[in-house]
Amino acid sequence: MEILLDTHILLWHLADNPRLKKAKSKIIEDPKNKIFYSIISLWEIAIKTSIGKLEISQPIAGLIPKEIYLLDLKVEHIQIVKELAFHHKDPFDRLLIAQAMEENLSIMTNDAYFENYRIELV
Repeated sequence: MEILLDTHILLWHLADNPRLKKAKSKIIEDPKNKIFYSIISLWEIAIKTSIGKLEISQPIAGLIPKEIYLLDLKVEHIQIVKELAFHHKDPFDRLLIAQAMEENLSIMTNDAYFENYRIELV
């Protein structure tokens, strides 16, 4: 399975946060799955850290384990955002949804708004 992690999912996983169910952590750790994290999520973390909404103890570049693939932003992703229904207003999440659509990835999230889009959720 190829899965794009929502921003909070990787942060919860790395912090062993109880809000992330053990079953989801097992999916992330399963070597049969190809796990992606978006450059958009790193941008979101940087912004939230700079305005005091989030605190991280390591450099942003050190957040992504070597087993996780970094997904770059493409023009095609932005084009999908332009056409995406406004069920969700968060610009970071809208870009993640667009990336999942364009790259044919499932998304792991706890955000109920994602259910309004034609994407496979984990």
